[in-house]
Amino acid sequence: MPALNNTQLEILKLFKQERSEDELLEIKAMLSELLLKKAIAVADKEHSARNYTDQDMDKWAKEHCSTANAN
Repeated sequence: MPALNNTQLEILKLFKQERSEDELLEIKAMLSELLLKKAIAVADKEHSARNYTDQDMDKWAKEHCSTANAN
């Protein structure tokens, strides 16, 4: 079995003490928000690096929807 990484070890330390269901939901929401912000930052960086425009995004969104509706 592989060793735990630093993130896993820190999470285990966090849960060393019993947490309420509300606390668990709050922690889950915070982690989700953190990961979402990181994903948006990566997407924004790519958007800028490739010089995509809002019109490109709108066009691709419509292409996807029309493809999904065709099935």
